[in-house]
Amino acid sequence: MQNERIATYEEFWPHYLSEHRDPISRRMHFVGTSGFLASCVATAAINPIGFSLASLGFAAIFKDGMKKEGQKPSLPHVLGMVALPSMVSPIFTAGVVWAYGWAWAGHFLVEKNKPATFGYPLWSLFSDFKMYGHMLQGRLWSGDPLEALGLVNDRAVSAKSNGARATA
Repeated sequence: MQNERIATYEEFWPHYLSEHRDPISRRMHFVGTSGFLASCVATAAINPIGFSLASLGFAAIFKDGMKKEGQKPSLPHVLGMVALPSMVSPIFTAGVVWAYGWAWAGHFLVEKNKPATFGYPLWSLFSDFKMYGHMLQGRLWSGDPLEALGLVNDRAVSAKSNGARATA
């Protein structure tokens, strides 16, 4: 059961939130994602055409990978998604390093768990942006994120951070 793979994103989302119970960790993710988005804006300003084309490729690869993530980690998709915009500007690459540095520090130093990026890279990325969106709306800055979003009784969270599944 420890190697059981989460089959759908709908099951993954509550699991993702269960691994982000500490508000400090969520705030660290917010700082990282904000820096990443700033790097995207800077890259677009430096090379708007190149970044636009790279973003289209990024979106197509991401969409394809999201469908396959329940079967196995989509690492080739991730490499393609990072490579395309990185060819436009190293600022994008710096933004990726910034974002993951903050997020992973939140996991290893605050939550004391393993980032789901290793097992579910695309669902984790999508979930990070989803969590960021909730935070922009004033939610999830404190308290239990599952309670805040009414997901406390969700069956996908029954294993609650028991280490059986990796987190983002």
